[in-house]
Amino acid sequence: MKNIIYLMLSTLILVFVSSCQDVVDGINENPNDILIDDVENKLFLTGGMLANVQVQCGHLNRISGMYSGQLIGFSSLYSNIYGYNISTVESNDEWDALYVGVLTNMRHIAKNSTNPQLVGIAKVVEAHAVGTSASLYGDIPYSEATNPEISDPIFDDQVGVFDDVIALLDEAINTLSGAGSAGLKQDIYFNGDTSKWIATAYTLKARFLLQKKDYNGALSAAQKGISSSTGDMRYYPRGDVNFAEGDKNLFWTILEGSRAGDIGNSVDGTQSYLLDLLDANTASSRNHAKTNEAARLAYYRINSSGGSVNKGIIEQFEPQNMVTYFENQLIIAEVHARAGNTTQALTALNQVRTWLNNGGQLNANFSGDTYLYAPFIAADFENGGIENQDNISAQKALLREIIEERYVSGFGMHMPFNDARRLRKADSDISVPFVMKNNSSTQRAERLPYAYDELNSNENAPEDPGIFQKTPVNQ
Repeated sequence: MKNIIYLMLSTLILVFVSSCQDVVDGINENPNDILIDDVENKLFLTGGMLANVQVQCGHLNRISGMYSGQLIGFSSLYSNIYGYNISTVESNDEWDALYVGVLTNMRHIAKNSTNPQLVGIAKVVEAHAVGTSASLYGDIPYSEATNPEISDPIFDDQVGVFDDVIALLDEAINTLSGAGSAGLKQDIYFNGDTSKWIATAYTLKARFLLQKKDYNGALSAAQKGISSSTGDMRYYPRGDVNFAEGDKNLFWTILEGSRAGDIGNSVDGTQSYLLDLLDANTASSRNHAKTNEAARLAYYRINSSGGSVNKGIIEQFEPQNMVTYFENQLIIAEVHARAGNTTQALTALNQVRTWLNNGGQLNANFSGDTYLYAPFIAADFENGGIENQDNISAQKALLREIIEERYVSGFGMHMPFNDARRLRKADSDISVPFVMKNNSSTQRAERLPYAYDELNSNENAPEDPGIFQKTPVNQ
């Protein structure tokens, strides 16, 4: 199911050579061999970044989308997974992308490069991939991972891994703050724009602190995070329009291949809970006098049959979100709302709505469709207000709207799945009550399975606890 092929050493074949140190040392060396020390450190960057795209936007992303009511598995493999019949084999590709594609490359850079910009970027990419993986699986190997002297690394506690990646982000910020902003073509995210990397590091820090429910810490980090959508970290496909395969939107790629008909969010009148929220004709619609989601509904609609009908969020060259301005602002909004700071919460939320009202999240195929995101005022959340028809407290109504906006805007990211698990116990009254169509189970997935390859090769690997076992951070 892997949709992109990352090359660990940026398409170079590395030959590791050892030889006896004697009087004939070097006599049999092949001058055409490429040694690891001969490779420029920056050439390790692109492969690691592509592997990180797989971690963020690949197969497991689609599974977390199904398990948060955003997508539906209609047939074959995805239908089985949608019904909670999931094998540990499904995690093999992303696990490999993390430990071989990201960690090996990024740690090589961090260890060997003297360029602070390159080292700082490598640390942010590592933290991004590891933090995402810990959120999905729970406990994972980290402290002993990639150590050549340890064949069976231990699984570290999930909360401890979060702490480690937050510390790594602090290191990255410190390193990048003393670096220049030289152009770097191997950087396929930001082309060496150091300021964007620093802002991204702060937003990632806010994300992981939010998952730990350290809301004050999340606010402090987010206030230095991504301040404009021009600073979004996105995967931009760069393939050739004349070739079906290659560098394309990862979701588009699977529907153009063997998985056509298997997964989407709309077919033959059946649509996911996410689309129900956007559809003005459903009982759960979020449309009202201040919100018109018609354009975003059309943009988000994914026909499982694939083909040219998909011109929106999975169009073949449509960028895929990984770390974004709207996420950052909605973290700020949520934390202020939790603290009862209504004015500040509304300011952050309305900044996102202004962005949406200027065509944010739409491509050229849908920017001419109807949409409206008028600013909210405090009265909208009072009893009987436009966002509080069921007369809950004004604070809860505001929080509910912020979480709902995270759910809708976060389509294509792991954010909805993370929020569902974070809020399920203590904040169920503000979480999105998603419905998984065609799945009658009352259970909800709390994690994704460990990779089969790791479970069968690592003597320190635990037995996989199953997808209904809460991870430590969500106990």
